[in-house]
Amino acid sequence: METATYQLRRGQLEEYFDRTAADAWAKLTSDAPVSGIRATVRAGRDRMRATLLSYLPDDLTGQRVLDAGCGTGALAVEAAKRGAEVVAIDLSSTLVELARERMPSHVGSGTIEFRVSDMLDPALGEFDWVVAMDSLIHYGAVDMAQMIARLAARARRGMAFTFAPRTPLLSLMHVVGKAFPRADRAPDIEPIAERTLLRHLGQEAAMAAFAVSRTQRVDTGFYMSQAMELVRS
Repeated sequence: METATYQLRRGQLEEYFDRTAADAWAKLTSDAPVSGIRATVRAGRDRMRATLLSYLPDDLTGQRVLDAGCGTGALAVEAAKRGAEVVAIDLSSTLVELARERMPSHVGSGTIEFRVSDMLDPALGEFDWVVAMDSLIHYGAVDMAQMIARLAARARRGMAFTFAPRTPLLSLMHVVGKAFPRADRAPDIEPIAERTLLRHLGQEAAMAAFAVSRTQRVDTGFYMSQAMELVRS
């Protein structure tokens, strides 16, 4: 059952990506020229996407993959090229429409189904792999752990996701960001220490079947995120 804080943040994210930041996000995720700051964010996202994809098998033929928070669809396309049957979910109808427009005419033997939906919807069924790139970073530790547990419970083989590591710089940016008018800022990123996240995950019954396999931080200046792979033990 979703908490009140989860529902509130979900609504903020939907509003932000559908209205406030739609044009900026479309440009950031394209090849269009961007500022130096945004170039570091783009480079970081490219590296993180490659990292998460490296956690998946090179051959995904016949395997079902959930791209939870697919954005403009770049990760979904790469997974489909490996033969996966990808269900790509995002709250933002604007981003999903952009993902559909950018989808290549041919993605190898794989398929992609883009949907505007909640990644936690149980009607989506089970998957071999669940991937969540930078889609959980706006939630607090308790909500994040619960979301990871619910997603992992539907992953037959494993899950790869990212979280915002708690560092002095990210913590400072988190505080400074609150000084801006609410209408001018993105929904907060919630930095969390790895040990704190693992402690909360340890309190989720579904996580007893999983073990942490790999973790890797990506830091390109104005982009900092940490990948974690969970596999069924």
